[in-house]
Parts: sequence; C-alpha cells; structure tokens
Amino acid sequence: MFLSVFDMFKVGVGPSSSHTMGPMVAGGRFLDLLRTSPFHAHGLKASLHGSLAFTGKGHATDRATILGLAGFLPDSYDHDKAEATLKAIAETGTVTPPGLQALKFSPERDLVFDYGRPLPGHANGMILMATDAQGDIILQETYYSIGGGFVVTETEQDAGDAARPEAACPYPFQTAAAMLDMARASGKSIAEMKQANELAFRSRSDLDQGLARIWSVMNACIERGLTTDGILPGGLKVRRRAMAIHQALLAERGMNQSPPHTINDWMSTYAMAVNEENAAGGQVVTAPTNGAAGV
Repeated sequence: MFLSVFDMFKVGVGPSSSHTMGPMVAGGRFLDLLRTSPFHAHGLKASLHGSLAFTGKGHATDRATILGLAGFLPDSYDHDKAEATLKAIAETGTVTPPGLQALKFSPERDLVFDYGRPLPGHANGMILMATDAQGDIILQETYYSIGGGFVVTETEQDAGDAARPEAACPYPFQTAAAMLDMARASGKSIAEMKQANELAFRSRSDLDQGLARIWSVMNACIERGLTTDGILPGGLKVRRRAMAIHQALLAERGMNQSPPHTINDWMSTYAMAVNEENAAGGQVVTAPTNGAAGV
C-alpha cells in the first residue's frame, strides 16, 4: 500500500489525531454516505465507545463529532466558525451540513458516551446513525479511529490489508532494508525515491503546493503559540508558558550573555508553542504518532 507524505503529515486539529481528528473525519464520511442514501433522514445520533468514551471529554471528542456531523473537516477547520456553529447547535438542536437539509441533533440527548464494553474492532470506536421523522434508525455505520487521523469502517477493519489495494509506484518498499537496497541500485537518495513515488499520483505543482501548505500551517501554529497567553481549555487551569519564555529569550538578544544551552531553549519554546496550540484545539499538522508537528 502506497502511503503518501500527505497521509503521514495532515493538516488537522488538536489535541489528538485519534480522539479529535478521527471522529471529525468519521462525521464527514457519514455525511457523504447520507448524501448518496435513498433514505430521507430527519435526525442524527452518535455513540462513542471504548477509549473515545472514556477520554472523549478531555480530547474534545464530543466537539469533534458534533462538528464533523455539521460538515467541518480538519483540513479546512476554522476555529471561530466552529465556536459559532457549536453555539447554534446547542441553541437550536439542529445541524445544517452542506448538501443536506437541517437535521435534528441535540448534543445532550443524541451524543452518547457508552462506557460499557468497547466495540470489537478497535479501542477507538464510534457508531453514527441517521433517523427518520419517528426517530427510528434508517442508516448506521460503525467507524474506528485507528491513529494518525486514519478512519476505517467496521467492514474495512475486518477486511484488513485485503481492502487496501496495492498502488503502483516506481519505488515500492515494505521494509527499511528494501528501501536502502533500492537506493543503492538506483543511485537515488531516499528523498528522490519518495518524490518519484509521490509524482506517480499527483503533479509536481500539486506536490509542491501541498508541501508548502503543510509548512505554512506549521509556521502559523508556532506563531500563534508564541503570541497567545492565558489558560488552556480543559478545566485543569493550565497556563500557557511559551509566550512568556519567548519574550524572555527575545529580551536576551544582543546582550552577549547567552549561555551555550540557549539554542535548546529556543527549540524547546517552539515545541512548547505547538504543544499548547495542540492542547487548545487549534489547527496543527498531525502525524501518525498521534501528536502535532510544528517544526
């Protein structure tokens, strides 16, 4: 299976690619399913299971699920618009996803944290449902958020690798040893081989623009983290620290007093800025390690 650089590094939202980004993606997939369904839906319901239920509040899984069902996607997430949408949903008890009529959805009633046995396919399971005018379920799908923002349905999870067709690229590999063998045989660097693989599926312009956007989002994430003060959301009253440390480092510039470890302080401050933006639910670049990348 070909894995693109855009699969590895995705523009998304914090604080968790598995618990926040994945449920939002699942919501989008369910809306796509609903748009092509012959059934006429009047409402939506969702249940969170396993880890998504137990750690959902802390990882904003409830917010992500609601926003996903309202038509939000991690790649184009707008924080201010999301806040306004959540407020409107709470007040009206409806969501209005693009391409669909207004659908009944009360977060208090229709989003369930199921603390019983987890779903069999994965610890991060969720069930999304559409209901008719009488409240009966007319469409249902089970999704698993398997990490790194990847989401599979129950059927896809059961099928495993058999459901993921091999993609034709010039330098396929399954192991690091095979990759190094190809590098020696071709005379190309790992980066050159990876670029050739990417260009088998997209133009050079699309590749360059996509990489530039990832870098732009990373830089914007760092900048917000370095210039935003206050308390992080979540109820633990954790104060942001990156801005104050950054200002102290700026004040030391040109004083000829910088100790040898100052460069590490700068790097740590950038990392802290990204960490705080991720915790705040801002737009970040997520990686399969379930974290945010800012540098």
